[in-house]
Amino acid sequence: MPDKLKQRFFYCPKCGGKLNYRYYQGIPRLTCVSCTYVLYENPVVGVAAIVLNDKNQILLGRRKEGQYQGLWCIPCGYVEYDEDVYDAITREFKEETNLDIDLIRVFTVQSNFHNPENHTVGIWFLARVREGFPKAGDDLDEIGYFDLHKVPQLAFPTDNIVINYLRKEIMRGSIRDIPPTSKL
Repeated sequence: MPDKLKQRFFYCPKCGGKLNYRYYQGIPRLTCVSCTYVLYENPVVGVAAIVLNDKNQILLGRRKEGQYQGLWCIPCGYVEYDEDVYDAITREFKEETNLDIDLIRVFTVQSNFHNPENHTVGIWFLARVREGFPKAGDDLDEIGYFDLHKVPQLAFPTDNIVINYLRKEIMRGSIRDIPPTSKL
């Protein structure tokens, strides 16, 4: 087995048998020695919403618990198994900021490898606030707008990539289709 592979699961979710790696088409896959079920280790989908105010400042939230406590992020969360990605981001954003948003479009999609225990694929949406009173909730203990060139220390490396990309798009003038959020 390749050195970078660290086995995370040891028992079959179907029959409880032992899982071992076997190669299928050159890829190591966890396979049950009893029933031959193949456990595909796929990334989890996360969603985030980019909201800018009329000064082109980005809304960020400060993480309140866990290994990222005290660090900031673009408000985000996971897509539930039976949930549409568009419903997931509006739900997650509401839970974390108390704000209802209208989605404009997908801004970018990135792979997140910062946590070896949980490979995720993130979808960042451009959005605007429709209504609500800003209040941190769920995983956040504070929210606020920040200049794109003066963001606080971020929890997730991919948010840095997204913010750098956002700066370039704003400089090019290709973010013009977003009416800024000026209610807050």
